[in-house]
Amino acid sequence: MGSTIYIIATADTKGEETAFLRDRIEAQGGTARVIDFSVMGDPSIPVDISAAKVAEAGGANLAALRRSKKREEASAVMTRGMIALLTAELKQGALDGVVGLGGTQGTAAATAVMQALPYGLPKVMISTMASGDTSGYVGNRDITMMFSVSDILGLNPFLRNVLNNAAGAVVGMADAASKITYQSDRPVIGMTNLGVLTQGTMYAIEKLNEAGFEVIVFHAVGSGGAAMEAMMREGVVTAVFDYALGELTDQLFGGIRASDDNRMTVAAELGLPTVIVPGGADHIGVLVPQANVVPAEFKGRQHSWHNPVILVPRTTADEGRALMAELARRLGDARNCAILLPLRGVSSYSVEDGELRDVEADAALFAAAHFEFDRRIPVIDVDAAAEDPAFVDRAIAELIALVEAKQ
Repeated sequence: MGSTIYIIATADTKGEETAFLRDRIEAQGGTARVIDFSVMGDPSIPVDISAAKVAEAGGANLAALRRSKKREEASAVMTRGMIALLTAELKQGALDGVVGLGGTQGTAAATAVMQALPYGLPKVMISTMASGDTSGYVGNRDITMMFSVSDILGLNPFLRNVLNNAAGAVVGMADAASKITYQSDRPVIGMTNLGVLTQGTMYAIEKLNEAGFEVIVFHAVGSGGAAMEAMMREGVVTAVFDYALGELTDQLFGGIRASDDNRMTVAAELGLPTVIVPGGADHIGVLVPQANVVPAEFKGRQHSWHNPVILVPRTTADEGRALMAELARRLGDARNCAILLPLRGVSSYSVEDGELRDVEADAALFAAAHFEFDRRIPVIDVDAAAEDPAFVDRAIAELIALVEAKQ
């Protein structure tokens, strides 16, 4: 008996396509089960979990939902129900992967379910929306989006091929998942990174591996920090090297890598050993409307270009102070952490001869860190730049000491 794959679909309007996908999953060695979240009509094919059961698990009655005809309410109920039912299947060892198919509403509902399922479980979404901005559907989870190209309304020669490929993808993922896991028998460090810190990050990975740790690096562009914190809650990440604060900088000052309001709160809440570095706090990432043209509000500032449409203006002394004040607010009464300050530059932009070198703004940032934290947690000055081996070695030593103190 092959891996059990659940198909998330509206079997009233997409019954023919769902049945074909089910057949292709089983032809490729999987066991397919259909969970139906139709609200407006009855399924046109046999299903394994009915819409009525989904609604009940979501805390409502299907007939009542149909009478109300409120799509927003129905979608929330059916999403809750599918999450509850599939989570139960997963706990019983009866779920090895999920695949959804749909348009705008179907994609939103199916991917909301996928976002609630754990990392590592194969998740494939066949969608008419997969060629545009999929960030709202993927969030910070490991969801594979697959563009259907044609609308999912009736089988045709092209859509059959897409569905067959999706079946192969999800069955292959499920079979591969049975052979490898993202869990580790070693402590796992979550580490944030930006391109202006990459050399330091590569050095840190090497040294942490030598010390007996594994490292998962997250690109600090909004989704990366959120994914790291989700893995903290799942128990995957057990200690944190928050090397890059670009997400918080961009949230405060209007950049494109903005975090949400939870960023920098989770490790403190969970009491995880944490070392924080204001890496990348020397600039904002700004998407400009016209390539290589500095918007009026940033003229007069030091700046560089990440690429022709992403401007990186230097942060000011006042912005550095505001950043540290906000970090202090988010960390709350955190104790199991330390802040390390690279006095010779917080990224490759602000080292000596760097494009965004501003000694006064850096000094204001460092002074603000001491002002906000000296009475609460250690703030350690290191006479090196953020990417220098000497700085990274000190940061790792502090993190290991925090890990050992908690054991």
